[in-house]
Formats: sequence, C-alpha cells, structure tokens
Amino acid sequence: MFQIVSLVIIAALTALDRVSKIAVTASLKGAEPKEFLFGAFQLRYAENTGAAFSSFSQNTLILTVFTLLVLALCLFVLLGRRTKSLFISACLILIISGGIGNVIDRIAQGYVVDFIEPLFMNFAVFNVADIFITVGAALLIIYEIRELVLENKRKKDNSEKTDD
Repeated sequence: MFQIVSLVIIAALTALDRVSKIAVTASLKGAEPKEFLFGAFQLRYAENTGAAFSSFSQNTLILTVFTLLVLALCLFVLLGRRTKSLFISACLILIISGGIGNVIDRIAQGYVVDFIEPLFMNFAVFNVADIFITVGAALLIIYEIRELVLENKRKKDNSEKTDD
C-alpha cells in the first residue's frame, strides 16, 4: 500500500509541475514577464539547457542520464522501503517528483522550462520541479545532520555511563 500511495503522490506532484510549465509556455513564451507576490518575484519564460543556475549548459544528454540514474536509485530506496522513516520517504518523493518533471522536459524538448524569478536578489530562474528537488534535498540533509548529532550525543552519553 505504501508503494501505491507513494506513486500516486509522485504522479500528482509531477502533474502539478507539468501543468505549470504548460500554462507558462502557453501564456508567457514570447510575452513580457509578469510580477507577483508584491513585486518580489516575476513569472518569466526561460529555456534552460543546463542544470541549476544553467550550469552544464548544452549537456542535456549527460544531465538526462545522470538524472535517470538518481531517479532509479531514489525509487529503489523508496519503493523497496529501505528508508529509516516516513520523513525520509517524503523527501525522496519530492526529489523524485521534481526529477521526473525536469527529465520529461529534457527528453521531450532538450531543455527545461523555468519561469519563477526572484526580484529581491540575484538568483536563477527556476520552476516547480526545482522547488520539489531543493526542498526535498535540503530537508533530507538537515534530517541526516540531525541524526548524526543525535547519534554522537547517544554515543557520548553511553560512554559516560560506562565510565561511571
């Protein structure tokens, strides 16, 4: 049941990303950017052939293969129930959903559609899939750091108890 629920959530999040990209392409490709959230962001159509911050531009094939490998690994861990917690599973679901959304773009078009641009700082234009990947990865890193700190604390507490 866990696997089915996970796949349904992944499909829904991937669909959300796809719908957002289709809507932006239909309404903003070739149009002027539109500000939103009190001018903090703007919607601006952009085609990104690279990865984050347009790094590895013009290496779509390499990025696609790498993304597919990461997706396969994440799906193996998630669907094989090899995670320590539901929280880690949720992080993997976000990462997988975003990865699928962007890899669909790369395979179908040779680029990823980006459209959210912060105006309050100099930052890359990104999309919904990027948000899923970033949030999932950041939360996973924070979780793992927390686990390391707690494990070290437990080890220290245990060694102090055996010294008594």
